Amino acid sequence: MQPLAICPNAKVAVHCDQCRVRTLSVCGALDHDELLQLDRMSRPLICTARETLFEQDEPAEAVYNITSGSARLYKLLPDGRRQIVGFALPGDFLGLSMAEKNEFSADALTPLTACQFSRTAFSDFLDRSPHLMRRLHEQASHELTMAQDQMVILGRRTAEEKVAAFLIGLRKRWARLSTTSVTIPLPMTRQDIGDFLGLTVETVSRMLTRLAREKVILIVPDGVRLLDVAKIEALAES
Repeated sequence: MQPLAICPNAKVAVHCDQCRVRTLSVCGALDHDELLQLDRMSRPLICTARETLFEQDEPAEAVYNITSGSARLYKLLPDGRRQIVGFALPGDFLGLSMAEKNEFSADALTPLTACQFSRTAFSDFLDRSPHLMRRLHEQASHELTMAQDQMVILGRRTAEEKVAAFLIGLRKRWARLSTTSVTIPLPMTRQDIGDFLGLTVETVSRMLTRLAREKVILIVPDGVRLLDVAKIEALAES
């Protein structure tokens, strides 16, 4: 087997017992002794923005637990177009499908840290940890629900409703990591948002400008601030 592919700037990261997102991730199901075993299996990664974690259709030799930063997950279509299938945040686990090849590519949007595990070693560890398997099933069910929600967003909603739903969805995900805030970090570009929502970059910019003009949001560096939470939630639920 070839060595695991890692980002060029990989270096030592924190241990499991020091991880700030452990309780949010699948690792939260493990007891102290199991965490020590998992810690010995992990290979810490630190990536700079725009570095690639893994590429679509390459052999899936590893699974990843994002501990800080964010990443975009995307598929390249046969005609060369890119479809973003999601954005990974701290606590997200990548590689749950256990497919033979990577089903999508993952690039760091910001400086990112992750724990990387050999797929073979992690699979063996799962066989000895049924409660971790249950936690992974819960995670997979959550991802399925998010995929179904995404299908609804890409359906008959207007462009404004799509953008509103995207912002509210991100707000809920960021809220898991810290106290609820009216400011939503947007580490991705307008083009990334468009590729995720099935909109052009011009349409995304126009919708954000409209929401800002209507004083629903305030565009700030690296994100947006919600000024009228009730209105944008109503748009998101339309």
